[in-house]
Amino acid sequence: MSPIRWLGEEDCHHHEAVGGKAAVLSRYASVYQVPPGFAIAALPAAITSLPGDLREAIGHAYNTLGQRRGANDVPVAVRSSAIDEDGAAASFAGQHDTYLNIRGAMAVVDAVHRCVRSAVSGEALAYREQRGIALDDVQIAVLVQELVASEVSAVVFSANPLNGRRDEVMINANWGLGESIVGGTATPDTFIVSKIGLEVAWRDVAHKERMTVLSEMGTEEAPVPAELRTRPSLDDHQIQQMAKLALALEDAAGYPVDLECAIANDELYLLQCRPITTLG
Repeated sequence: MSPIRWLGEEDCHHHEAVGGKAAVLSRYASVYQVPPGFAIAALPAAITSLPGDLREAIGHAYNTLGQRRGANDVPVAVRSSAIDEDGAAASFAGQHDTYLNIRGAMAVVDAVHRCVRSAVSGEALAYREQRGIALDDVQIAVLVQELVASEVSAVVFSANPLNGRRDEVMINANWGLGESIVGGTATPDTFIVSKIGLEVAWRDVAHKERMTVLSEMGTEEAPVPAELRTRPSLDDHQIQQMAKLALALEDAAGYPVDLECAIANDELYLLQCRPITTLG
């Protein structure tokens, strides 16, 4: 079977082949706005170099993605999708490398290899050891998706991870790409939404000084324009859109979920969905 599995197709729905991140997005791709892309089926993380036929297959898939999107050198995000990633006990959030705004087949192949190797970094192995997860024969798949040039990004929790309340949705949002939120380089806006009626029960509009933006080298941290620093990053309609999405995915999964979302050209994109592991 081909090592390349396209999001939305049946052979990309299987956790054991493409990891939790890619499998979940693949299953939701026909229902929600998921950026198009493909997964490279699981590889041993200890691999020192990608085989020539795999490098060729990745390059061909990247070029095919560009043809489907009507663009040459389409910018993509390259992310890990380990077989034991995004599970109920351990999310591996931030433990594996992510590469954004990668362009060109050779650059994508290189980013895929670096992403695979990051699964056996000292930090990733320490994370596994702390949680009693096997350290030998680590398997990792990689997800390559068209990059959404986010105007606003958000992390959405279908239950409140701060107080454990399951009748509340919590949203953290900031201008630009989501790395400023996930990486903790900015203080995001916070919105609490009641699941009953989807009313905004509480809001904290932060003084947002930093944001992640696209650059020639990939991405960079930049100052938020002065006129946006104290302006809410989401309006009430967008807040309710995200809350509805979180509730629908929680219902589909059967447990509280943690989403990464982006808004670009008034479209809401689903970038990731995994269990919340901090509710206790």
